[in-house]
Amino acid sequence: MREVPRAPPPPAAPRPPRVFLVVVDDTDEMRNALRFACRRAQKTQGRVALLYVVEPVEFLHWLGIGRMMEAEARAAAEQRVQTLAAEVFAQTGTMPTIHIREGERADELVKVLQEDPTVSLLVLATASGAGNPGPLVSHLMSHLGRRIRIPVTLVPGELSLEEIDALT
Repeated sequence: MREVPRAPPPPAAPRPPRVFLVVVDDTDEMRNALRFACRRAQKTQGRVALLYVVEPVEFLHWLGIGRMMEAEARAAAEQRVQTLAAEVFAQTGTMPTIHIREGERADELVKVLQEDPTVSLLVLATASGAGNPGPLVSHLMSHLGRRIRIPVTLVPGELSLEEIDALT
């Protein structure tokens, strides 16, 4: 009997790009997390996502003033994220995904991770100096381990940008 040649298997579906999520705040260490995420995204043809959480305003004496403070905080968040998005584009050649949320930072982070299946790695930086690695890192490691479905990379806050580049 003669063997009939089989058709080659269909090509595998292209893998979606890896998405590296960075939580934006005003610390110097956040820049290390952002640099690491940008370098990894660049080297793996991935993308960067930015999460900025506007914390609740606790000024409730006059409702109008509280709303005005919330609007100002939201505008500042949008400006900060746009500035960082331009930096991400300059480093990676792609625009990041942007998430701006209102609420408690740790809670909103978990919600984004549960809602956005494209995120494949959470990149955080530890606080510089000895002691506490930072409030978000401490909270995540002690309370949220089972609620996060992706790996977490902790970038030491003491690293220089050159050291980060050498590691990635």
